[in-house]
Amino acid sequence: MDILFAAPEKAWNGFLSLLRAELPEHCFESSGRFGFDDLRGYDVLIPAMSEVTDKLLATGDRLKLVQQCGAGLDKVDLKAAARRNILVANIPSGISGNADSVAELGIYMIIGLARDVFSMACNLRNRKIGEPPGRALTGKTIGIVGLGDIGRALIRRLRPFDVRLIGIKQNNPASARKELSLDWTGGPDELNHLLKRSDFVVLCVPLTPTTKNLINQDTLSCMKPDACLINLARGGIVDAKALQDALASRRIFGVGLDVFWDEPPDPDDPIFAYNVIATPHVGGSTDISLKGILKIIAENLRRLQDGRKLLYVKNGGPEKPPIMFNG
Repeated sequence: MDILFAAPEKAWNGFLSLLRAELPEHCFESSGRFGFDDLRGYDVLIPAMSEVTDKLLATGDRLKLVQQCGAGLDKVDLKAAARRNILVANIPSGISGNADSVAELGIYMIIGLARDVFSMACNLRNRKIGEPPGRALTGKTIGIVGLGDIGRALIRRLRPFDVRLIGIKQNNPASARKELSLDWTGGPDELNHLLKRSDFVVLCVPLTPTTKNLINQDTLSCMKPDACLINLARGGIVDAKALQDALASRRIFGVGLDVFWDEPPDPDDPIFAYNVIATPHVGGSTDISLKGILKIIAENLRRLQDGRKLLYVKNGGPEKPPIMFNG
């Protein structure tokens, strides 16, 4: 099969070379960037961070599968793919090691903001010792927006810090509170209540029409002035201008960002002048998670080649007839 990897050749520490080594019988090609222009001649697309629109899908003359290398499908037009009989599959965060890796990055950002690493760096440059004073996590309230795989992985790691854990869940929040032993849970309509109580707010929800700009001028105004916001989900969940205004006016203390409204972000974006810990969308990129992702992608490509049902199909279901390949 001919497979397009819509990312730079050496993205994610040479992930494409791992795919080639695992499946030498197939032909893998890199688009050279996070994006692509034409799908003619390809059987499979691995979109990574690229948009997959109806217009782009229309260029595929034999495309059978869009195989995402993570859970997020917010940039893939699922309906358009279904109309063209193209399967779309993802990899749930909880089974690949991705959720655990993202949660660990969340811990890094929580601790970094609590200890004010931004001011630490300034003080080191200015040869100032013994400051700033940090904040211990003991007794602090951490609000987790989204109690899926990443939110749950984060909860497991936060318990030893002796914090209060509260959360927002779209469905059955009361059941989640009991299952996860949280101090409080609410539905999406109770987000402002969580924001008012939290010292740290961590976003772990997918980007949907409902969650787009979920964090905006109004919701940011509910946060404590010494609270911090951490986005481990998708950049579009946060209104960029509202966030910058909140930092500039000190309505919140600091921000942790692994995802951005434009990716890659502009290094000269004025938001980086404020108390921001930023990482280049690497939350799920660790040795453990990349091995887990590789295993599942390889399994699905073998299944596609053999005409067997695929794993984690999101736009056709397991009942969709398998597609046969002879080479």
